[in-house]
Amino acid sequence: MSQTSEHTLKIAHQAFEQFTHGLATGEWQGFLDMLTEDFTFWFPMGKFHGLNEGKDRANEFFQYVSASFKGGLSLTLDRFTSNETTVVFEFRDQGILLEQPYKNRVAVSFDVRGDKICSYREYFGSDGKSY
Repeated sequence: MSQTSEHTLKIAHQAFEQFTHGLATGEWQGFLDMLTEDFTFWFPMGKFHGLNEGKDRANEFFQYVSASFKGGLSLTLDRFTSNETTVVFEFRDQGILLEQPYKNRVAVSFDVRGDKICSYREYFGSDGKSY
């Protein structure tokens, strides 16, 4: 593994730990601190569907996620893969979404630039009630 790949993996794992903490607790500052100023993210549905730009928009999104999952989400990491600039994490999550049981399989992709995350993409596809 090249030094660049190792660095990318290290930064992405640090960000994923902060991401997991944010989903569980609603405390997003640690994750937001790891984002570049020109951060972009892509989300597959709802109010934030498509490409979103900026840390303020990211903060709005993650606060919305926490409000939707008032008790937080717990994650089980299944696997990850990486290249020189990108790490993809595949996980299962569960919680209560708007007072209904929720379970899903999700993949998130973090693009790393320097010591920060410059881009995030999320993909999911189950019915929200099963693994």
